Amino acid sequence: MRSIRPALAAALIAFMIGCNEQSPSPTDPGPLATSLSAASAVLSFSQISAGKWHTCGVTTDKRAYCWGDNLNGQLGDGTTTDRARPTPVATSLQFILVSAGGSYSCGITTENRAYCWGQNTSGQLGDGTITNRQRPVAVDGPRRYRQVRAGHFHTCAVNSFDAVFCWGQNSDGQLGDGTKTNRRTPVKVLGGHSFRRVFTAGRHSCGATTSNRAYCWGKNEDGQLGDGTVTLKLKPVLVAGSHSFSQVFVGAAQGGAWSSVSCGLTTTEQAYCWGDNASGQVGDGTSGFGLIRKTPVAVKGGLQFSGLSTGGAHTCGVTTTSRAYCWGSDGNFQLGDGNFSQALYTTPNAVTGGLLFRAITAGTFHTCAITITDRAYCWGNNFQGQLGIGVIDSGSGFTPRSAPIAVVGP
Repeated sequence: MRSIRPALAAALIAFMIGCNEQSPSPTDPGPLATSLSAASAVLSFSQISAGKWHTCGVTTDKRAYCWGDNLNGQLGDGTTTDRARPTPVATSLQFILVSAGGSYSCGITTENRAYCWGQNTSGQLGDGTITNRQRPVAVDGPRRYRQVRAGHFHTCAVNSFDAVFCWGQNSDGQLGDGTKTNRRTPVKVLGGHSFRRVFTAGRHSCGATTSNRAYCWGKNEDGQLGDGTVTLKLKPVLVAGSHSFSQVFVGAAQGGAWSSVSCGLTTTEQAYCWGDNASGQVGDGTSGFGLIRKTPVAVKGGLQFSGLSTGGAHTCGVTTTSRAYCWGSDGNFQLGDGNFSQALYTTPNAVTGGLLFRAITAGTFHTCAITITDRAYCWGNNFQGQLGIGVIDSGSGFTPRSAPIAVVGP
């Protein structure tokens, strides 16, 4: 149902709320999903990644699966058919992680090689072409990588020597090579920093170094680089403040707009965010169009987090006690609180259901997480099947997915 736009989708969901009695229990996939699960083996996931309209994950036996929108081959199954349940990526490769981006996906194999598939209009697959690929293709060059992040039209990865390389769209300097030139193959990010991990958004990138400093580069009109300015940067700049960040996260692309919020997790497990706060996604108790934070501000609530993830207009985290919280826009029920108010939450709000999670990933309009028992759950928008529950929510008569629902087997 690719013709439905976010605003229309939200309106349709709001209309459907009055036509349905209640959402399924967060611990019960519901009658349809339950029957589908019974017909196939339930997957155990080691890692999961929510993109714009699709989701990918790696199972505990190192196989890559994707589901949801497949218009550009981003599911990697050799077709352009949307999938409502996890579908194996068409390869014999084994993966340690995958990343779902705008309309493409990337992954790192057990041999530490980077592969990508899907849309390639800006060279974001890194294979030296601008040809879409329906199956994984190797990123150009002999380098070995240990982490990769697919953005909207650009990709960045950390190699085995802690250097960051990026490729794809570079209109705002998001590749960090000092230019605005698109790259079809990897180029090294300037600055000589040693990075632990790197994250990409619509038009900016951020990473945390091995010395626990945060750097960002690219578009900066909403202060998303965190350096106290709104000036774009063609190479990494230090995020302001004296915080020691172990990880930095940046948001996904939201429709025609570019998500411009960044968040960091300190070495003392405290969350800070900066950038656009129109929907309360910074988590400091405020919100408003045009309200930006040019330097890091503390997320309210006093929670200690083991992981964070920033989406289109919302942010989520898993605490050190394995509880999930989300804040920001709930226009597509992506906060998972079980309510249908579609309200904004300007501080962390608990995900309903009492499930214990070890990882969470915020997409553009949906959210997914992995429990401590390796089960995958998703919630939010499902108009492309990106929740992986065996059904695509379209037309009339569906139940809004405002609470975690189990991903079914393939």
